[in-house]
Amino acid sequence: MAGAVVGIVMIAAMALGLGLLCVAERERHTGAATRLLIRLGGWKRLLTLNTLHTYIYARWSEFYVRLGKSLLPYLMPGTKRWVANRYHAKVLTHDLARAIITIEQDIPLRDLEQIIPYDRARDLILNGPPEIAVDECTCRQNVENPCQPTQVCMVIGQPFVGFTLAHRPKTSRRLTRTEALDLLEAEHQRGHVHSAWFKDASMGRFYAICNCCKCCCGGIEAMLKYGVPVVASSGFVATLTSERCRSCGACVELCPFGAIRLNGMGAEVDWDACMGCGICEGRCPHGAIALQRDPNKGIPLDVRVLAQSR
Repeated sequence: MAGAVVGIVMIAAMALGLGLLCVAERERHTGAATRLLIRLGGWKRLLTLNTLHTYIYARWSEFYVRLGKSLLPYLMPGTKRWVANRYHAKVLTHDLARAIITIEQDIPLRDLEQIIPYDRARDLILNGPPEIAVDECTCRQNVENPCQPTQVCMVIGQPFVGFTLAHRPKTSRRLTRTEALDLLEAEHQRGHVHSAWFKDASMGRFYAICNCCKCCCGGIEAMLKYGVPVVASSGFVATLTSERCRSCGACVELCPFGAIRLNGMGAEVDWDACMGCGICEGRCPHGAIALQRDPNKGIPLDVRVLAQSR
């Protein structure tokens, strides 16, 4: 009897998922991209409605992020970790972000628990060189006066690139490798943080490099304001040379994570708060800051090292 009930529930779930997808796809020339999403996701994800979750998140991301941000103030302590396990980012230094764009080898790696310190969503499946599209930053779109430009979120690899281009043609476009590197450089110069995003609804995989600003980023807001640990350190930490520091305060203003402050004798870094993004390193006018590898901050997401280990 129990087996029959489970079977009925599974069939009903699949029918619901297929029905909703069919309704969403009506009168749209996006069938090939959606079919690839379903095929690569597998039937299990379709049965559990995870594919539908992916569809909603990828197609109507502005609404999805707006809803998520509205719920942040009401999350209980245990729920915060639950959320972070399913939707999180790994900070990338500028060099590490460039390495993902320029990788030539295929890197199909799973269970990166040492690099991505979360229980779920930690697979890295790259076909080098990866396909890339850029889309509007949903976080900046949900802010009244956002940082500019707004088209800075880089979607990486299939089926995500094809789906984004098919379903969001007004806001997205394909990037060449050179264009992607130029975008990374421009955002780095603006003081924005490169971050690799993972999500269980996106097949538990890495799917995007976002260029996050402290003014608009929902992930940074979730961590700093509401204590949701969605952002993991790059594996590096900023260090200061006191003899060179002139207490100008430039690094204090730049730091997206509020990890640097002036103490009367110069600047100092809060080790716990520093995410090792490297923004301060390149912008200190006196060369007083450098990034250092710190094993206690985790292992960097360096695709060059991963390719060699594979």
